[in-house]
Order: sequence, then C-alpha cells, then structure tokens
Amino acid sequence: MSSPKITPDLLDHLAHLARLGLTDQEKLQFLPQLSSILNYFDILQTVDTSTIPPSFQITSLQNITRPDAINSSLPQPSALSSAPKSQNGYFQVHNTIKK
Repeated sequence: MSSPKITPDLLDHLAHLARLGLTDQEKLQFLPQLSSILNYFDILQTVDTSTIPPSFQITSLQNITRPDAINSSLPQPSALSSAPKSQNGYFQVHNTIKK
C-alpha cells in the first residue's frame, strides 16, 4: 500500500465541508478506510480503457415524449363549474397574504 493520501487535516476539512461532526474515534477509524479506497482508485487508473468508447447511459433508456399539439382550451364556464367558489369569472380562494 502506498502512503496515505488522506491526512488528518484533509479529513477535518472534508468533514467541515460535508457538515459532519466527527469524533476523534471516528477520524481514527475513517482515515485508513478512506486511504484504502483511494488506493483502489489508483489500481483502477492502471486499467487501459483507450479502446472503450465513453458511455453516459448504459441502459439505452431514452425519454419518451409526445409531439406538441395545439388543442382548444377548456371553456371558462366549464373550468369554473367544479370550483367551490368563483367571482367575476375567476376562481375565488382564501387570502394567502394578510394585509
């Protein structure tokens, strides 16, 4: 294993950024674990991927959309017919802002 890439100061900085309140015991536990994870990334960096095309969607899923179509609007009386209250052709609702 190579030298640890995560120093206690770096761990403190990362914990601060993530708003994690780590105890000293947790820091001692996480330092070797995080360093080990970074060592695995070093191993992955050695794999030759030059012949593999980049992929951003491995499941071949695509958005299914319908074409836009212009339709007629619902007539105002029909829209207001199921409203509990209406006034002057508009929906009437309770005040949300007190005066």
